[in-house]
Amino acid sequence: MPYEFGEILETIRMTEIEHFDIRTVTMGISLRDCHDRNIEVTKQKIYDKILRYGKQHVKLAKEVESQYGISIANKRVSVTPISIPFDACNAEEFIEIAKILDKAAEEIGIDYIAGYSALVQKGMTNGERELIKSIPFALSQTKRVCSSVNIGSTKAGINMDAVNMMGEVIKLTAEKTKDNDSIGCAKLVVFANAVEDNPFVAGAFHGVSEPEIVLNVGISGPGVVLEAIREAGKVDLQQLSEVIKKTIFKITRAGELIGRKVAEKNGIPFGIVDISLAPTPAEGDSIADILKAMGVEDVGAPGTTAALAMLNDSVKKAGLMASSSVGGMSGAFIPVSEDMGMIRAVQAGNLSLEKLEAMTAVCSVGLDMIAIPGDTAVTTIAGIIADEAAIGIINDKTTAVRIIPAYGKKIGDFVDYGGLLGKAPIMEVRTISSAGFVSRGGRIPAPMRSLTN
Repeated sequence: MPYEFGEILETIRMTEIEHFDIRTVTMGISLRDCHDRNIEVTKQKIYDKILRYGKQHVKLAKEVESQYGISIANKRVSVTPISIPFDACNAEEFIEIAKILDKAAEEIGIDYIAGYSALVQKGMTNGERELIKSIPFALSQTKRVCSSVNIGSTKAGINMDAVNMMGEVIKLTAEKTKDNDSIGCAKLVVFANAVEDNPFVAGAFHGVSEPEIVLNVGISGPGVVLEAIREAGKVDLQQLSEVIKKTIFKITRAGELIGRKVAEKNGIPFGIVDISLAPTPAEGDSIADILKAMGVEDVGAPGTTAALAMLNDSVKKAGLMASSSVGGMSGAFIPVSEDMGMIRAVQAGNLSLEKLEAMTAVCSVGLDMIAIPGDTAVTTIAGIIADEAAIGIINDKTTAVRIIPAYGKKIGDFVDYGGLLGKAPIMEVRTISSAGFVSRGGRIPAPMRSLTN
């Protein structure tokens, strides 16, 4: 479908007034041919390959920005989940790989490189166990590396041994990065039903079914949707859904255009456009404000989950009409620290951890960028991960936990990272124990809906 001049003018308006941008153009690079018995040779292969494909990534993306007048907020790279090609490594060697990833990311001028990851939904190899053990040390000794671990899926169930291990890893990561408000935890995601073509960090990785190299794009436009809802006035909910869909259609078209142009300049295949509405700390660029514009007094009020469900569904429907290349997670993100409206709702006492969990059943991801007291028990964190994974596997959707047990912080305190990571108030967590349940370990079996063959 060709792009008309009117569409381009409307996109320029969205960019200048309504905070529309391309949140990320993420280059996915396979590292499956980089293993060698000698760790130094392995590191050199990784470094050389990332530089070979990625050295022009930032420069070429900026050229597309200038050509079309649309901001591309981030230029990033994802790689094959590190535990797969380097399964023979021990924890110390994995940390060395993390450092070379960090060095390569700095050299090509990107802020984050993702894929320090393991997929352990049904069990762990020795190498995967070593990688998971290394995560706190890798994240505390690097600046740009992001990590993720998939602990459950609808087909496999939930690996509770991995869940318990990740509770410990998150706590240790918080301690190892305590000098910067436990920022390591902001670069660590625990998934259920992780997708292979997600362009958004910290959870991005280049899946095993992906090609040698690919360019995926993640778009962002909460401000555009907010303005459209305000302009629509007092229409009924079915009409409001149509307003949202028409707006998302335009955003998706613009996002795919930019993604394809960046891929073309790099001489690599275009993969997918992820149409997730990802907020930023900027005023007017908030999912919470959208929900309020839809009619709830504040996020957390009765009706919030229904409003979010309608928003998420409208986003997906519009994206599928606009493009045949929709992928990633594609919906609405609700990260607390990155959304000023969410922050205010927490501070007002209107939004609790339990309500956020309910909302994750109908949005794109899960409990995201949530800061909790530093003395929260490991078993409580494991219980939170298990709850979120259960929502994912039962509903056959991606869910995730990016939670920050901020070292030395208590309710009423803040963590503040600046930039897109924003700041977050420390949220209350129930202190009643889940230790007796999570400590049983083993695997929660796959649900009935897994039997689809």
